[in-house]
Amino acid sequence: MKVKPHKLLPLFLCALVIGAVLLLHTLGRRVEGFDLFQRLEWMTFDWRVRQATNAPAENAGNLGFVFINNDSIDDLASGSLGYKAGLYWPRFVYGRVIEELQSQGAEAIAFDVLFPEPRGDHDALTNCLPYTSDDYFARALRNAGNVILGAETEAIPYSLFRTNAWALGDIAARRDRDGILRRVRAFEDYIIWHRMILEASRKFDGFNHTTNGLSFTLANGEKTVIPIDADGNFDAVRLFELGSGQKLPRNARRMARAFERRRVWDLGIALAARSLKLDIDHPQIEPGRILLRGPSGVERTIPVDHQNRFCIDWSFPRDSPQLTRESFHSVLHDHLDRVSGRTNEIRELWRGKLAVVGSIASGNDLTDFGATPLEKGTFLAIRTWNVANSVLTGRFVRQPPLTLELLLILALGVIAAFVTRWLRAFHAALATLVIGTLYVLLAVQTYSHSRLWLPIVMPCGALLLSHFTVITCRAVFEQTERRRIRGVFDKIVSPNVVNELLKAEKLSLGGARRPVSVFFADVRGFTELTDETHARALARVAAEQLDGAGAEACLNRHAEELLGTINLYLGAIADVVKKHNGTLDKYIGDCVMAFWGAPTPNARHAVSAVRAAVDAQRAIFELNQKRAADNTRLEAENVSRAAAGQPPIPLHKLLAVGIGLNTGSVTVGLMGSEQHTFNYTILGRDVNLAQRLEAHSGRARIFIGEATYLDLLRDDATLAATCQSVPAAQFKGFREAVKLFEVPWKLAAPGGPVEIQPPTTIQGRSAYEQTAVLPPL
Repeated sequence: MKVKPHKLLPLFLCALVIGAVLLLHTLGRRVEGFDLFQRLEWMTFDWRVRQATNAPAENAGNLGFVFINNDSIDDLASGSLGYKAGLYWPRFVYGRVIEELQSQGAEAIAFDVLFPEPRGDHDALTNCLPYTSDDYFARALRNAGNVILGAETEAIPYSLFRTNAWALGDIAARRDRDGILRRVRAFEDYIIWHRMILEASRKFDGFNHTTNGLSFTLANGEKTVIPIDADGNFDAVRLFELGSGQKLPRNARRMARAFERRRVWDLGIALAARSLKLDIDHPQIEPGRILLRGPSGVERTIPVDHQNRFCIDWSFPRDSPQLTRESFHSVLHDHLDRVSGRTNEIRELWRGKLAVVGSIASGNDLTDFGATPLEKGTFLAIRTWNVANSVLTGRFVRQPPLTLELLLILALGVIAAFVTRWLRAFHAALATLVIGTLYVLLAVQTYSHSRLWLPIVMPCGALLLSHFTVITCRAVFEQTERRRIRGVFDKIVSPNVVNELLKAEKLSLGGARRPVSVFFADVRGFTELTDETHARALARVAAEQLDGAGAEACLNRHAEELLGTINLYLGAIADVVKKHNGTLDKYIGDCVMAFWGAPTPNARHAVSAVRAAVDAQRAIFELNQKRAADNTRLEAENVSRAAAGQPPIPLHKLLAVGIGLNTGSVTVGLMGSEQHTFNYTILGRDVNLAQRLEAHSGRARIFIGEATYLDLLRDDATLAATCQSVPAAQFKGFREAVKLFEVPWKLAAPGGPVEIQPPTTIQGRSAYEQTAVLPPL
């Protein structure tokens, strides 16, 4: 079976649309910054995260939060702890929190707080002599042995703290481009510069690391470079002398390592690794995943992207009853009570807990506020225990491979294309909506139960775009096809019948009784014209001694000429019928059949039919005048042709039309065969009478029945007054004689009355038919 190209075009366009969606999705997953559609997907992710909180998941039971709030700031400033500290607390304060949590049996402590530099200026506040505040904090770190300090690439903990902590944990909040924190990096490779370089950086307002070494800008604006050799060493003596302006002895150790590289895991991962004893120093890093192993076969596989990022499972909100909570200043009071002997009670709130120390204070430098999928504004310390919870429970948000996502997009796009192609428009739209809804529900349930993040935007986008592409093509092609069908049928049947058929959902046989006015118009003289044309063609064949193909071609040319003549007359009549909104039923040889009143209702159908008959006669009269003028020209030309010995050109035959009209109730509808051909037509006694009136009308006359005349009297008395009664006639199939009326159609001379053709007859034919002379208008 051959498929028409226009039927394949919608599917071709749909394939282009699906291909474009696949490309955009691939770029969104692989190219940073190309995230227009990825942002929409992030919005669906946030929605799914919030939906998942309606069915709380099983979370780790050993996580806790020591929170610094505004009350903590006020309490330390009040002196209730035996000392007063402003907003920037001395480090021994944090050391005492470590001591208290350690005494209560905390398994590990993670600080979501930065300690990037020493604070000797706080020593005057301390009451922890003989140690400085920083030393006290460092000793607490070393004695606990389970403290993880928060770090960022630009704010690495001071070396004294870093060397005494168990590990560092990255706490950088790398928000997505829409400002929402959804993902973290599993680890970050830090460059930790030598202490002397950092001190010189603070003195000289920073430095630049170039291919030549370390470039510093001096106070006088001059730049100096401290080279770094191939082994990563720099001249420490020169840098010291540059920064201090003092000279060191010649035997001073000159070369030192400029920096060290250190892998710093996310604070939440480091905290959970401490609890599970995972080996974070020897991870197995593969494309798409990071494998951490621990004792007794414990393993955790972290799904990551090409930048080692993974999505946070936000299933552990701040107000979860599974989270142990205590304020920072409450822990300090517990410590004070314990060391001062005010209580003998041994508190164990933090026994076996993983404590995260962070801030929920507002309106100061301790504020750590931002947007997450759970809330537009929340305290970002929440991210640490949510990441830790994922590692502890082994539950991570996973995205399917790109190949599977592309297959989902392709599948939904193809399904929408075929559903839309084969179903009706409404059913296709409904089916597309149902498919899209079911897929969204599947994606939501999949995330809630297994944390599998199926894409929604691009698959549903492919679904909808495929549907709209095919439905648009269908609409365009159907409108084009309707116009083509209308153009074809307008030449075959009446335009109002075409409209009726195009509106029908399904064509079926059947009819109804309708009052109509029936019109028959027959071209007179066509039989004689046919005989004359055929005789002339045979004469030419004989004269030119044509045979075979030549004779057939000659006969075909004369047949075309004959058909062209009759089409000229029939076309003039059909144009008038359409002009008066009549239903052009059919051509019966050289006769035109039409009717008014169906399928389009017309209360004045008799008036419309009679006026159409009048205009049809006038149109034929004008056509004959033109042909007569052409004959005058041809006669003059034939004189010249005769003189030249050429055969004459046949003159145009002038034909006349007889019209019969009748009004009555008839059967109207589609008739024929369900399997083959339909015909929208009319049947009934009054149809037969209209045909008899046409046969009786002779040449260039209009006969109407009594019912038509009575309708004219009712609807257009002026037109009815012009009609003339004609002697009743007996027709075959009718018992009684039928009353007839003739409608004049010739225009009156200016200012004169309407001229009526007298119905005189000669041997059954009118005088006009006998003479075949066209009367003037």
